Amino acid sequence: MPVMPGAEPYHHDGGDVGVLLCHGFTGSPQSLRPWAEHLAAAGLTVSLPRLPGHGTTWQEMNRTRWEDWYAEVDKAFADLRGRCAEVFVMGLSMGGCLALRLAEVHGDAVQGVVVVNPSVVSDAPLLRLAPVLKWLVPSVAGVAGDIKKGGMAEIGYTRTPVRAAATLPRLWRLVQTDIGKVTQPVLVFHSRDDHVVKPASTAFLRARMGQNLEIRELTDSYHVATLDNDAPLIFEGSLDFIRSHASVPLTKDL
Repeated sequence: MPVMPGAEPYHHDGGDVGVLLCHGFTGSPQSLRPWAEHLAAAGLTVSLPRLPGHGTTWQEMNRTRWEDWYAEVDKAFADLRGRCAEVFVMGLSMGGCLALRLAEVHGDAVQGVVVVNPSVVSDAPLLRLAPVLKWLVPSVAGVAGDIKKGGMAEIGYTRTPVRAAATLPRLWRLVQTDIGKVTQPVLVFHSRDDHVVKPASTAFLRARMGQNLEIRELTDSYHVATLDNDAPLIFEGSLDFIRSHASVPLTKDL
């Protein structure tokens, strides 16, 4: 299946500190590409995979499920672990949920976590109904492109594939159940005005996680904050987070 122009994965070989970036549901690597390039310019080894069923057609995505998306980021994580001394995981929306799941599963192998408007709670009526709707309709209106900044667009689907969406509650339940296993430092960027993910997800993390959690509010962005007005705050904030928590230099010795 041809990939939409601009939705290709991104990889950069840098130093001994690696970063895995996970994009969101029905989105593509394009939504995180500027973030990835910013980290790469600082000397980091960066992996930004394209999740199965994303960046092509919503019909293809309807043939995938959360296990396929997690398997892709887990494979990318294993690759980084084989090449880097330390690995940080980061993500947007559902990609933030996948990043947290990696931290739950891999423990100390994950050095730290940065998530932007993470989706970890079923707070949308449509998604709660998806397990039933999947038998009635193949797709509903899309959620991509929630950006405040003028002239900026996200490469994502205009339709939400319902069969794929119906698998999300299982992922959320797993992450919620095991969230206590995340003892690494976690930085959350939360948009005050988000029309896709409601505040319940960040509220859940605040209530269930300990002092290892830091939450920073974004005041001038919507859901896809990595392409929005507050993107520089995310890019520099995540880089400072890595500098604070990495125990090896960010760049290779020359």
